[in-house]
Amino acid sequence: MPAINYNSSAELFPSRRFAKSQTTQYRRFGNAAEAIRYAIEDMPAKWLVGSYLEIDEKRFEGEAIRGLYESEDFPLARATEAA
Repeated sequence: MPAINYNSSAELFPSRRFAKSQTTQYRRFGNAAEAIRYAIEDMPAKWLVGSYLEIDEKRFEGEAIRGLYESEDFPLARATEAA
């Protein structure tokens, strides 16, 4: 997994397959950590397929987003840690 700056701004592009008929569409976040947490904890899991996140002109798709979330470098508390 490439190193990223979790404080960089990020853009989340949900799967077109689901975004057309749902309320979630393109979102911009002030920092990548919040975008990653939103994608994993708030979006339905099936939406990861076809979704991608852009951070510092790098693109992360589906399971790569999950990899960033599960990384030891991820700076925010995960849902399982907060419970």
